Formats: sequence, C-alpha cells, structure tokens
Amino acid sequence: MDRIAAMRVFVAVAEAGGFAAAARRLALSPPAATRAVAALEARIGTRLFERSTRVVRLSEAGRRYLADSKRILAEIEEADAAAAGAHGEPRGNLAITASVMFGRMIVTPVLLDFLAQFPQVNARIFLTDRIVDLIEEGLDVAVRIAHLQDSSLSAVRVGAVRRIVVASPAYLAAHGTPREPAAIRAHRTIGFAPVAAQRTWTFAQGRRSVTIDPPSQLFANTAEVAIAAARAGRGLARVLSYMVADDLRAGRLAIVLADYEQPAIPISLVHPAGRRASARVRAFIDFAAPRLRKNRAIN
Repeated sequence: MDRIAAMRVFVAVAEAGGFAAAARRLALSPPAATRAVAALEARIGTRLFERSTRVVRLSEAGRRYLADSKRILAEIEEADAAAAGAHGEPRGNLAITASVMFGRMIVTPVLLDFLAQFPQVNARIFLTDRIVDLIEEGLDVAVRIAHLQDSSLSAVRVGAVRRIVVASPAYLAAHGTPREPAAIRAHRTIGFAPVAAQRTWTFAQGRRSVTIDPPSQLFANTAEVAIAAARAGRGLARVLSYMVADDLRAGRLAIVLADYEQPAIPISLVHPAGRRASARVRAFIDFAAPRLRKNRAIN
C-alpha cells in the first residue's frame, strides 16, 4: 500500500476510533488496515496511536499528524478535481458544520435541497455547539453565528439573529411585563446556556451594558427545554430570535425588553481562505446564501 493510501487508512482509523470500523468503511480487512498504519508508523519513526485491548486513541504525535494528513489529502483531492475538470461540475464529499439547533432547523433543509440539485455531491453535516477548527477537523464550510475575528476564513454574511427575552401571553397577563432589565429580578426566569456557568443576562442600556443574574427555578443546557417552559407559562426565557420565530408569529410567545437588546449577531457561511474553493464548496455557498437570506427567521 502506498503512502497516500496508508494516510487515508490512518485518517479513517482516527475518525472511526478503531481499526475494524475503519476497515469496514474502506472495504479492507482489519489486518490490512492494521498493517497500513504500522507501515506508516515505521516510515515516520513514531507511534500514531496508543493501543490497548479496548481503546485505540491518537498519540500526541498522531494528533498533529492527523491535522496535516487531512490537509494533504484535501489538497490531493482538489488537484485531482482540477485535473478532471471538476471545478466546473460539483462532485465529491462536502463536510459542513453548524450549531445543533440552527443546523437542524435552518441549515439541514437547505442542504437537502442542495443535494437534490447536485447528485454527484455527498455531504456530511456535523452539528455541535462548540467552535471547531475547519482545517483540523477536515470540514469545508461552517455556518457561524458570531462576530468573526479569524482572518484565515472567507466569509459570506447571510443574516443575523438577536438575543431576546420572551414569555407566554398568559405569564405576562398574570405577572406583568418587565419594563427595564432590573425588573427581571421580580420575575420567574428559565435559564438556558450550553455551559452552566453562563447564567447572566446582558442588556444594552444607553451606551453601557447591564448584566443581570436572574433567579432561575429551572436551568437547562438546551434551548428546547427553555422554550417549552416559556410556552407553558413558567417564566421569562432568553434565547436567540430564530429559535422562537414560529412561536412569535403564532402568538405563543411575546418579546419583552426589546428596547434593551444588544446589537444583532451576524450569521455567516465561512470556509478556509488558504486554498481555492472547490466547485462543491462554491456551489454550496452560491446555493445556500440566497436561500438563507430569504429565511424570515434570520432576516
């Protein structure tokens, strides 16, 4: 097995977490996958995996080599595509990442329509609420809800969302509507953040920021729980506007403290700027950008 093929086996083992699973993915026998990685380790002169009877995990050298291997294999794929004229016809593998709820609600429908129009493209969508390194994790496009600072990425803005406080009409009728951030302390609130330590709510009041530590009887690490509790009249919840767009239109929830919202957060399609974008990446961005800009939940 040549060096590039062995590198592909190494990447597959790292991603699958084991030799047997990687062998199945590559249509190889487990011994063949093991021999390929062993030959690669012998060539390099270091162990890429720490092996036990139960676990196969990357060594420190293996983690560094994985990032380089993904970059090299991607560049080889791009060279093959260019030579075959594939920069004119989208084909091959496309890997996309987005936050969990946004990816499920907003990105996935666009991706499914894209795949229907471009049957030569295969896609992998990776939904996570952490910021991932696109090159290190072998991803082509990210949909980011953030003020971007990474200059190594090319970005196309497609929308924006706001952090809003919502409650059910029934709750507001029973407990009144807060008129300023400090009034939240007299209300029931539903806490939501991926990390439990992020319990404070920050508002814009004139030229300064006001931070409130709301009293939360219920705290959740997923927005769905906080939104369901707000619909049920359990208190105020602070979420991103796209998450409750349908509830707001249907009157199940209402916005409060709109005058104290912080500036909107941009939404962008981003991809590594170091290489010329492949046909499939350019096709996806050209396809997705106008559709996302028309989505009422984020514009």
